[in-house]
Amino acid sequence: MFYAILATALVVLDQIVKYLVRANIPLGGSVPFIPYLLDLTYVQNTGAAFSMLRSHTWVLTLISTVVVVAMCALLVKGFFKNRLGLFSAALVLAGGMGNLIDRVVFGFVTDMFKTTFMEFAVFNVADCCITVGVPLLFLYVWLYVGKDEKKEDETDESAQLPPDGP
Repeated sequence: MFYAILATALVVLDQIVKYLVRANIPLGGSVPFIPYLLDLTYVQNTGAAFSMLRSHTWVLTLISTVVVVAMCALLVKGFFKNRLGLFSAALVLAGGMGNLIDRVVFGFVTDMFKTTFMEFAVFNVADCCITVGVPLLFLYVWLYVGKDEKKEDETDESAQLPPDGP
């Protein structure tokens, strides 16, 4: 339940920040946010990260939908067995949902965080969730998926072996 609340809170935060940027900063406009670190810059991104696949918004909408549905299905089926898995799934779900809402409603994703200390793509809260969640999800799969099943199989096999000795 905590992870569902976390995912929902992150989607709400993402949408509030995007709304405030659209309402208060003109398209292409920028305002200082964290000096020497970040500016808030209103950008409409019809592509993926770094504006890749710019003219294929429908493909990105489809991919986002598949990711959101897959994460929901995995969560419902109990695929994630520990906090790392649940946390990473909540982040990926929130990020996918946040950007999916924008694609469906507006036909673009609202981006706003622009680094001032280096050249980098403009990004949003949902992108941050995905950027942190996906590597954590890979880490979870690498460290945990299949390990519990192997331990259970080993336990079952040792229970079926005949006792040692005469």
